[in-house]
Amino acid sequence: MKTKLGLLYGGKSAEHKVSLQTAMAVIKALDVEKFNIYPIYITEEGRWVKGPQLQGPVSSVKELEFSPESEEGKLAPAIFAGPQSDGGLDVIFPLLHGPNGEDGTVQGLLELLNLPYVGNGVLASAAGMDKVIMKNIFAEAGLAQVDYTSFIRSEWEADKAGAYEKVEQKLGYPCFVKPANLGSSVGISKCRNRAELEQAFGEAFLFDRKVIVEVGVTAREIEVGVLGNDNPDVSVAGEIVPKTDFYDYKAKYEDGDTALIIPADIDGAAYERIKEMAVKAFKALDCSGLVRADFFLAENGTVLINEVNTMPGFTPVSMFPLLWKHTGVEYPELIERLVSLALERHAEKQSIKYTF
Repeated sequence: MKTKLGLLYGGKSAEHKVSLQTAMAVIKALDVEKFNIYPIYITEEGRWVKGPQLQGPVSSVKELEFSPESEEGKLAPAIFAGPQSDGGLDVIFPLLHGPNGEDGTVQGLLELLNLPYVGNGVLASAAGMDKVIMKNIFAEAGLAQVDYTSFIRSEWEADKAGAYEKVEQKLGYPCFVKPANLGSSVGISKCRNRAELEQAFGEAFLFDRKVIVEVGVTAREIEVGVLGNDNPDVSVAGEIVPKTDFYDYKAKYEDGDTALIIPADIDGAAYERIKEMAVKAFKALDCSGLVRADFFLAENGTVLINEVNTMPGFTPVSMFPLLWKHTGVEYPELIERLVSLALERHAEKQSIKYTF
């Protein structure tokens, strides 16, 4: 029997286009002898559109942008029902990045529908999306990280000068200002002085009501992939070497102006420390399925965790799949393993007793 797999992509998010690229890559990699593929598109306005079962390869993302006015698009309330004749979908793969996708909102809906889905659950997704909450949890778990502070928009608007002074006194320059709930380096700025700090706050608050400010460090950027449920595996390490000041959205998706070195040239002790911290972070957030864990490695060997991404870039040339490719897991196999992990986790949840 083929697995009826629903691919959920698009979304009301600044990372909508990234999600479309991911969906196209996954569709091309899926084995049609093993899967029946059903696309579920969320428009940039947040409308859900269920497309027909895919019968062949997709040549462009335009083919994945279904119109909400189509006959299938009227099916939003039963978006996950699938064809009535074959009992609906077996598992959902949310290929969504950013808010309204990897932040626990969609995961909560899928939990209510009691559907298996790939990736992290509600708690891990929500905590992993909010950089402030994530770092607070890491601090409680004893994971070493850079100093940081945070602000909500109303607090900043009430006393902008006080916010800037707090950053300067607690962190100094250089520092990084980021939207707390966004990925793909959107809205992130490096600040070297007060003028840049003021501009960075205004930019970050365009994308979120909360911002986080982190002290800048001189260190190498090392990443690993984590794959599994309760006892996850960790990939080889990779290094990001941006040719610009930092790894921003343009460097990731537009310019290609970044070197990805896999495996990273680090000693065994540093790798073991990173591996240990990656698993500890995975478990601290109660993650499942997949995570990309990002670290800073200082010249003196100090390892600091930067963040985890609960739905990392997932095209074949994205860091997470490349890390697993160099670990011996090719892209199609990686997708199949994630689907298996989703079904495994769902089966475990069904064994929980909910009645007295």
